[in-house]
Amino acid sequence: MSSPEADGSRLGRATLRDVARLSGFSPKTAARALNGEAHVRAETRERVLTAAASLRFRPNRMARELRQGAQSSAVGLVVGGLENPFFSMVAAGLERALRGHGLELIIASTADDPEHEEAVVKTMLERRVRALIMVPASKDHAYLDGERQMGTPIVFVDRPSSAVATDVVLIDNRGGVRQALHSLIAHGHQRIAAIADMQDLYTTRERVLAFSEMIEECGALGVTGLVRADVHDSTAAYVETQDLLRDPSPPTAILALNNRISLGAFKAMHEELSLAALIGFDDFDLADVLGISVVAYDSAELGRRAAEIALSRMAVGTGTPERAIVPTRLLQRGSGERPPPTSRASHEPNPVNPQQAAERPASSAVV
Repeated sequence: MSSPEADGSRLGRATLRDVARLSGFSPKTAARALNGEAHVRAETRERVLTAAASLRFRPNRMARELRQGAQSSAVGLVVGGLENPFFSMVAAGLERALRGHGLELIIASTADDPEHEEAVVKTMLERRVRALIMVPASKDHAYLDGERQMGTPIVFVDRPSSAVATDVVLIDNRGGVRQALHSLIAHGHQRIAAIADMQDLYTTRERVLAFSEMIEECGALGVTGLVRADVHDSTAAYVETQDLLRDPSPPTAILALNNRISLGAFKAMHEELSLAALIGFDDFDLADVLGISVVAYDSAELGRRAAEIALSRMAVGTGTPERAIVPTRLLQRGSGERPPPTSRASHEPNPVNPQQAAERPASSAVV
C-alpha cells in the first residue's frame, strides 16, 4: 500500500474516499473502521487506520453529527475582539464550564462593528451551534428572534438587547461606580471627572448615569463633577486626561470608566506629575503593581454564568428570560485613596460623608 503523496498525485486535504481507495475497502467499510464500530475485522481496521494516518486524514466530526441527526457539540461565542483581556477572560470562564458537558467552544469576533455582527452570527448559526453566547455590538437584534423561538439558547453578556428578549449576564455597572465615588468623596474630593467610552455603549450609559446621579445627590455638599465621553482607547484617554489636568481648575480625582481609559489616564498623570486621585473601572494586568485602585469583578464569572444559563436552556427549553448580575468590588491600591492637594497641604483631610447627601436637598453639578 503506497501513499498518493509519494508520487505527488494528491492535492488538498484527504477525504474518506481517499482513505477507502488507499486501504482497498469501500467508503462505508472505511467509515465503520474509523468510527470504531463493532463487527469490523482487526485486519480491516488496521489497514484503514494505516491509510488514514498515511494521508493525515481528519474526520469532519461536525458533518458526521449532522448526517446522523445528532446535535452539534459546539457552542458559539461572539465577542468584540480577543485583544481585549475582558473578552478573553469571558471566553475562559465559558470554556471551563462547557468542558465538563462534552461541549466545545468556537469563537468569532465582530471587531465591535455593528454591520459585521449579523454576518458573524449567521455563520455561527449555520454551523448549527447548540447555543449562542454573544457580547453584542449592534442595537438591532430582531434577526435573532426567530432562532430563539426555534429553541437555540441565546445569552447576551455585558450588554442587553432592546430588540429581542434573551437571557443576559451583566456587570453591576451602577453599583461599581457608586463604590468608587463613595471612596473618592470620603477622601475629601469635591471636583471629580469621569472619562467614558463611546456613549452608544450600554456599559458607558450605565456608568455615566450612575456617576451623574451620585454627583447630583452630593451637590449640596459642594461636590461637582464633569464627564468626558466618546474616549474609545488609551491614546484618546491620554490626551483627554492631559487636557483636564492642564485646566486652571483641574479635577482632584479622575474616574476612568474602563481599563483602556485607565491606562491612558495613568500615563498622562505620570507625565504631568499629577497628584490627583485615580480609580479605574475594570481590573487589568499590572494595575496592582502600578498601585492603581480599580472597581473589579470576575470577568470569567460572566462566562461561567452564561454557560450555566445556556446549559439550563438546552436541558429544559426556553422560558422567561433570566437577568444575572455579577457583583463588583473596589480594590484600594493607593491611587484612589490620595486626598486632594489642599488637604495634603494643610495636613487636615476634610472628608465628606456621602451618606449625608440623602438627607439634604439635591442639586445637579454635572457639567
